[in-house]
Amino acid sequence: MAVSDLPAPAFAPPRRPGAVRRVARAAAAAPGLALAWLVVLVVLAWAVAPSWFTAHDPNEGDSDASFLAPSLAHPFGTDRLGRDLLARAIHGTGTTVSATLLAVAIGFVLGALVGLFSGFVGGRVDAIVMRFVDMLLAIPALLLAMTVVTALGYGTVNIAMAVGISAVAAFARVMRSAVLKVTDTDFVEAAYGSGAGFGRVVFRHVLPNSLSPVLALAALECGSAVLAVAALGFLGYGAPPPQPEWGLAVAEGRDYLATYPWISILPGVLIAVVVLSTNRIGRSLGDQK
Repeated sequence: MAVSDLPAPAFAPPRRPGAVRRVARAAAAAPGLALAWLVVLVVLAWAVAPSWFTAHDPNEGDSDASFLAPSLAHPFGTDRLGRDLLARAIHGTGTTVSATLLAVAIGFVLGALVGLFSGFVGGRVDAIVMRFVDMLLAIPALLLAMTVVTALGYGTVNIAMAVGISAVAAFARVMRSAVLKVTDTDFVEAAYGSGAGFGRVVFRHVLPNSLSPVLALAALECGSAVLAVAALGFLGYGAPPPQPEWGLAVAEGRDYLATYPWISILPGVLIAVVVLSTNRIGRSLGDQK
């Protein structure tokens, strides 16, 4: 009998949908989340390669093109020096995003270590550390960041450090809560029973199983950090002019709100959209933990 004469199998194995089809299905199931991811990806692309998205120099002005309203040539309009505001927003993305990521990294690392130590050691040490954390949580985060950046000095890096320090308490609280749940599980007791030492139990068993809610908080804190970095930049603590930065872009148009409102409103809308997008992603990660 020829091979071609053999009967076909009754049940063919199901074919897996392609990557593009899976992404399309996920986007159709949660269009808001898909739009949030699209916004974040575009912003990251602006931060990595701003010159790919605009041909205008962010610091080069044209006196004949000052205070132009938004148009196809200048989607965000121009400022008093004739500089393209969209170009300044795109080129300022790198400064804001880098400060945001540094701030979240500082808050995540320091807060996770504090919460891990406090929750695992417990007892009087935990009580003392948590009272200090409660004291930090009682201070508004922006006020605490302003206090820290005043002590450290002005500049984008100092802003990032100040915002990160102001977020340590929130990360510590969430990390401690997760550690307390993990330390009561059977596998931690089994690790002790098998002769594992303190360091092995903490970093091999407790820490990896406690990171999920802290990572979800890190995504949420990205939005808060963007807002805090922009607010401090607006107040003059960040990058000095003419270096483009989102908070500074809003501040440069505050004297012209009555006559040329787009100078401040459009960068402000950009900040709001990015913050809402990161918050949406953070909520989705929190629901999946």
